[in-house]
Amino acid sequence: MKRDLNGEKTESGVAAKLARKNILELEPYRCARDDYSDGVLLDANENAFGPTSLPTKNLDPYDNSNTLERYPDPYQSPLKELFAKYRGHDLTPANIFVGVGSDEAIDLLMRIFCQPGQTDNILITPPTYGMYKVCAKVNDVKILSAPLTPDFDVDVEKTLDTVTDQTKLLFICSPGNPTCKAIPLKDIEAVASSDKYSGLVVVDEAYVDFGTPDQSAISLLAKYPNIVILQTLSKAFGLAGIRCGFCIGAPDVIQLMNNVKAPYNVNVLTSEVAINAMNSIETLEKHVKQTLEQRAIVKERLEALKDIVVKVYPSDSNFLLFRVKDKALELYKTMADNGVVTRFRGNELHCDQCIRVTIGTPEENEKFLDLLQTTWKDLMT
Repeated sequence: MKRDLNGEKTESGVAAKLARKNILELEPYRCARDDYSDGVLLDANENAFGPTSLPTKNLDPYDNSNTLERYPDPYQSPLKELFAKYRGHDLTPANIFVGVGSDEAIDLLMRIFCQPGQTDNILITPPTYGMYKVCAKVNDVKILSAPLTPDFDVDVEKTLDTVTDQTKLLFICSPGNPTCKAIPLKDIEAVASSDKYSGLVVVDEAYVDFGTPDQSAISLLAKYPNIVILQTLSKAFGLAGIRCGFCIGAPDVIQLMNNVKAPYNVNVLTSEVAINAMNSIETLEKHVKQTLEQRAIVKERLEALKDIVVKVYPSDSNFLLFRVKDKALELYKTMADNGVVTRFRGNELHCDQCIRVTIGTPEENEKFLDLLQTTWKDLMT
């Protein structure tokens, strides 16, 4: 499928003649801002309580103290030291890759471990984060699927029966998106320890800071060098705008990622704000506490709307997934057009008539709840 800049199909042009077939057929990942960019934005799982840190240097271009004319540290050594200390479990900088969000790490893992256009494959556990499929398609890597159960648990037996000798990467999102649910470490360990699977287990922990400390698969790393963990500053740290993510794994895996990445992939300003964040853990903890308090309130309020809401799923993240009786897509679109943007998830496996809402500030949450009720009433009359 060939598309122009407006997303329309096109069969001509130099790109259509020269590009790889798998790229021409690619269905790109749809970002939250593709559809709506104004209003109360409760659609992208950002931290509504603000960033954990800010730049400290004077950004006057004539002030040479910025040293912006110099290339950044290619391996982000000071940041890795602080991040390793914060996460604990005897991590060292050798265990940590720093990239442009978690997405760079996802792409690098596929480029390093999967032969394009061959029999190599990855396995995903839907419903899950859409970028795994997009990156696989870009890298011309086959995709296997072992769906989660209707309760959003990993079916360990089915997952291990689905992998092949050519499965190089097995992605587990924990807490999941859009499921909100953390996967028990015993299930991750069961996959990592099985003699049925010889590839890497990639545990995506973008939302791990909203759960309990014992939920992180970092605690398994010393025992299982075939586990790698993805984390980010985009969610709990409130720093989606700086695009900074981490891959945590065995030193030999991390070394290959450093060998393959672009020479200066993380810029000076991102690095500076990330370092400030590692020194601002009290602010992080404050914002997480506020988010969890609001999550409990929103969950209780949604559950009380029995004429509208069928189910609110348990959450280990900064968002809630809830099912409405009917018209979820119309409800989502109408609310977005009227200034409160959530995310329709009804097209995902096990998510029929479901909407995902990010936990916002008290004022944002109140607007969401009010508009949900008035919109539902209008749709039903």
